[in-house]
Amino acid sequence: MLANLKYWEEKALEGKYAIPHFNVWNAEMLMGVIDAAEELRAPIIISFGTGFVGNTSFEDFSHMMVSMAKKATVPVITHWDHGRSMEIVQNAYNHGMNSIMRDASAYDLETNIKLTKEVVDYFHMRGVPVEAELGHVGNETVYEEALASYMYTNPDEAAEFVERTGCDSLAVAIGNQHGVYTSDPQINFDVLKRVRDAVDIPLVLHGASGISDEDVRKAISLGITKVNIHTELCQAAMDAIRENTENTFLELERAVRQAVKQRAMEKIKLFGTDGKADEA
Repeated sequence: MLANLKYWEEKALEGKYAIPHFNVWNAEMLMGVIDAAEELRAPIIISFGTGFVGNTSFEDFSHMMVSMAKKATVPVITHWDHGRSMEIVQNAYNHGMNSIMRDASAYDLETNIKLTKEVVDYFHMRGVPVEAELGHVGNETVYEEALASYMYTNPDEAAEFVERTGCDSLAVAIGNQHGVYTSDPQINFDVLKRVRDAVDIPLVLHGASGISDEDVRKAISLGITKVNIHTELCQAAMDAIRENTENTFLELERAVRQAVKQRAMEKIKLFGTDGKADEA
């Protein structure tokens, strides 16, 4: 069933668990994560973003995302990840995404507030929740280099940012990075605690693939209510490909779907979301 992200993030905040956000951009990934959610009775987010348009036509794939979300027997949110312009997020909404992230985190504070508020004002009139980002989560690069100039979320700016933009959830930069970590992630829990104390909306952890289970659990205990996973789904798929090189392409695709399902199930259990679909 197509579900409302704001409702589920608020439920997660109350229950001290996190909603899994899975980036999907092909059939095997999409079906694998929904298989996992169905088996574990978990609400999930299926998401697309600009980085995947070189592999998949979003305008076509979105129909499959929305169709499978509606047919699922568990709550499924359709989401656009890291929308970097009004035109991009409007296009996402026009093609069935019922949750939006406006990422203006690369700009200075005032510009971030201005660009985020424009999107919030537009989408709140349409009943669509908006995620924003304060600080700047590292891009895919050498992790040690990213840390040297890392833009942590400033807890002293968080309350003002949330109040002035009206965003529904806030992605935090606490030492997390997209892609593969080239050394152990150094998560700054003090920043997370201070942001949690400053605002009352759900907080989001991007770049969670590769962060230890212990640190993910701790982040959730400190108020993270949405956790984004992509790289680990790709790694599971690649492992399945390497293990099935002698099989037919049909068999290979089934193996990839199963591998994605298994990895997604691991994350659902880690985030404490299993069984929550039946508690709504």
